[in-house]
Amino acid sequence: MVLVLSSKVNGVGRLFLSGWLPNAHRAVTVGLRTFDIPPDYSGVSLKDRPKLRFVNKVPDLVKVKKEPKNLKDIRGPAKEGREFEEGEYGIVALGGGYLHWGHYEMMRLTLNRTLSPRTTFSRWLVAPPHKPVTRKGLGQRMGGGKGAVDHYVTPVKADQLILEVGGRCEFQEVQPILSQVAKKLPFPAQAVSKDSLKKVRQEAEEKELNNQNPWTFTRLATRNMMGCRKWISAFDVQNKGRYWGKRCLPKRV
Repeated sequence: MVLVLSSKVNGVGRLFLSGWLPNAHRAVTVGLRTFDIPPDYSGVSLKDRPKLRFVNKVPDLVKVKKEPKNLKDIRGPAKEGREFEEGEYGIVALGGGYLHWGHYEMMRLTLNRTLSPRTTFSRWLVAPPHKPVTRKGLGQRMGGGKGAVDHYVTPVKADQLILEVGGRCEFQEVQPILSQVAKKLPFPAQAVSKDSLKKVRQEAEEKELNNQNPWTFTRLATRNMMGCRKWISAFDVQNKGRYWGKRCLPKRV
């Protein structure tokens, strides 16, 4: 019965497209549309606290230890925090930088006001501000030791995930909100999903394996061609010259 009905409907559709049917019979094909299968969220579970938690402006320390400005904290690729834990979507850093307490508040307020806690949840993937930054007042002379602690920051490296979002939602729903937050960060960032991040990393590996140019940075540096090791540090040799300061150069092979 189903086959006979489908054949009749297909035959009517062909006549409709060819223009042989009158207006009275064209109402048979009205409403026959094909929709995508809705996603299955049966295995997705929400958290008890679906919203981003408040981050303290000052860490709970008995005695503050002043630290020097170490650029190694934001230089090079990240070795931790590169994978999702419980979510499917998030924001990944494309370069190094420091996150202030104001950046945490901006991300927390934007996501908590726009995302529904009934269908989504979000979590931090970076530590709260813990590195002290000192500053001297205006009009002071040079010397006198290191200044007083002004605020605290969190160092972030390239390829490090900042936060993650999950739940009963699609990437097309969350991407505009995450992209809006990523533009306000002090370093280049991008909204990604678990699949898109995996695809980008696979393309980078394939690009390196299938490279047909023999004059790569690694070959020039290891063989010290034209005495280039005078201007190349051991950090550049280890990372194949892909990181210049706090910036990342993904197109360099």
